[in-house]
Amino acid sequence: MADRKMYQNIAECFQKQDEVILETILEGPHAGEKRMLSREEGNCLPENGVYREVLYGKPKAVVCGGGHVSLSIVQLLKMLEFRVIVVDERPEFANRERFPQADEIFCMEFTDFFRENDFGNHAYYVIVTRGHQYDYSCLKAVLERERDYVGMIGSRSKVALSFEKLRKEGYAEEVIGRIHSPIGLAIGAKTPTEISVSIAAEIIQEKNRHPRNTLEASILEGIQDEDAHTMVTVIEKSGSSPRGEGTRMIVCKDGKIYGTIGGGSVEYAAIQEAKAFDDPSGFAIKEYDLSNSKAATLGMVCGGQVKVLFEKL
Repeated sequence: MADRKMYQNIAECFQKQDEVILETILEGPHAGEKRMLSREEGNCLPENGVYREVLYGKPKAVVCGGGHVSLSIVQLLKMLEFRVIVVDERPEFANRERFPQADEIFCMEFTDFFRENDFGNHAYYVIVTRGHQYDYSCLKAVLERERDYVGMIGSRSKVALSFEKLRKEGYAEEVIGRIHSPIGLAIGAKTPTEISVSIAAEIIQEKNRHPRNTLEASILEGIQDEDAHTMVTVIEKSGSSPRGEGTRMIVCKDGKIYGTIGGGSVEYAAIQEAKAFDDPSGFAIKEYDLSNSKAATLGMVCGGQVKVLFEKL
């Protein structure tokens, strides 16, 4: 059985840390029981019959600079479900009226901002300030911390000068090579909005190189719904099956859903199962075979298998 309160606690944990390790017992008399693990416990191999997952909170994007490009990139990153932080030292550019969608806004010097704030080891940094010296200052500060992405705006000539300056200051080629600059994918972007699209596309590309199991906002919303009945989780997949391991969906008795496990006929079958789910233990596992020989029952011929966990809320 999925404990609503536990998932609420996990959401609260994300305010202080990037990840939470969650373990679910799949077999035996304690099947269905869950517990959150410490980092030390998570370093040990799980026992047989246990499903362990690392859940991540909403990814954070730190946008340095409050100019025209920032206006569009903040909107796009919010659409992509990032937690967006904006910083600029100018009050007229760092305010709630200008950035109503931002989660946090800091009006302060960039050096002070980086000295006083920590956004964990998996943040995405977008450096688009009003001047080359500010860009470089932000870049150096970001290079001193763990991150998933850093991109800096600038012409190729200015970027080359910045990189040469970093080399003279002792930065390794491996570190410099991880900087995305000029920022964004090369799609011929010209306007601030087009540049923002190229930046967002590059961030998506980098984020999906190493997928993480994010506890999506829609799932947290579904857990709060009093009519929510069943949590559906993909715990194993192979072949060209739909969304990956750890993907969740909340299903209400009336068929309303929060989240998705990939759409299509598999999701439809899982929804029908979840609406009527009434196992006394509040816990069950079902396998969907999408191989050519059996997929006809689900209207699909794509290959692969999906193992799905059903838990009553």
